[in-house]
Amino acid sequence: MIASSTMAGRRSRQIGCCMIFHRAVASVDWAAMPNRGFYLDLAYLERLVRYVRACGWDIVSLDEALRRLTEPGHGRFVNISLDDCYRDTAELVVPLFQRLDAPITLFVTTDIPDERLRLRNAGLETILRHADVVHDDDRRLDLNTSKQKRAAYADISSRWESSGSDESYLRLCKQVGQDPDRLDDMHRITWTMLERLRGLPGVEIGAHTISHRRISSLDADDARAEIGGSRVRLEQRLGIPVRHFAFPYGQSADCGQRDFAMVRDAGYATGSTTRKALIRPGANPYALPRHTINGTHRHPAFAQAHLSGLSALATSVLRRG
Repeated sequence: MIASSTMAGRRSRQIGCCMIFHRAVASVDWAAMPNRGFYLDLAYLERLVRYVRACGWDIVSLDEALRRLTEPGHGRFVNISLDDCYRDTAELVVPLFQRLDAPITLFVTTDIPDERLRLRNAGLETILRHADVVHDDDRRLDLNTSKQKRAAYADISSRWESSGSDESYLRLCKQVGQDPDRLDDMHRITWTMLERLRGLPGVEIGAHTISHRRISSLDADDARAEIGGSRVRLEQRLGIPVRHFAFPYGQSADCGQRDFAMVRDAGYATGSTTRKALIRPGANPYALPRHTINGTHRHPAFAQAHLSGLSALATSVLRRG
C-alpha cells in the first residue's frame, strides 16, 4: 500500500503545462500596440518566467517534456513555445530567455524567412500605429487614440481574414504611402537570424507548416505537404533535426485525428495544439494541449489559472454551456 501510494504521488507530480505566445515588444511600446493581445510586454514575459519557477515548476524543452512524460520520478514542468517567428523572436525574445537561462521552443512558419508570406496583419499594425486617419473601403477611420487604433485593427483585420485576399491591404499601403515589402522586412525573421539561434543553448526549433494554412481545411496531399515540407525545409536550411510540430490556430476545428496521425507519420516526436489542458502521462504526444498567453492578461493570476488547470476547466464548461 505504501509503495502504491508513493507511486501515485509521483504520478500526480508528473504533470506538465505548455504555454504559447507569438510576439513580444519592449514595455514602453506595449500600450500603443493596435493588436496588443498578440504581443507580450517584455517585462511581463520576464516576470512570467520567474513566477513559474517560483511556483516550483521546471521550464523545459519539448524533448525534456517528452522524456518526463515517459519516465517516472520527475517533477512538474512547463514548456514555453512561440509560434510563427518574427524579427522580435531573434532580437528580443531569445536574448531574454538566454539571460534567464530558460529554454524556449520556436515553431517556424517557413514561408516567413523564405519571403513568400505577406505579413499583412503586422503591416497593418505598423500603419495604424503611425497614422492619424485611414480610409478603408470608403470609410474614414480616425486614429487619434490607442483605443481607436485597437478598434480599427480588430475591424479591418477581421474583414481581411474573411476575404482571404491581400488586395485590400495593398490598397491601404498605397493610400498611406507605405511599401508592403518594406513593412514585411520590418517584421520578418530571416534565415540568417535563425542560423544564429539554432546552436544557442536551450533554443529548440520546430515546424509550424510552410504557409500557416489551417490543416483541417486541406485535402490529405496538401496537409502532408504543409506538415512534412516545413520539416524538410528547416532541416535543409539549418542542418538540425526538427522533432516537433505545432498546428496553426490549433483549436478543435483546426486539427483532428487525421492530422495528428500525419504528424506522427511525418516523423515528428510531438504535435502541439492550442487546446487548453494540463499534460499527464499517457497523453497523445501528437495532440499536446497548450495555453495561449494573451498579452492583455498581465497579472500572475492568469498564469496560475493555467498551471492549476482552472483555465482549461473554465473553457470546457463554457463550451458545454
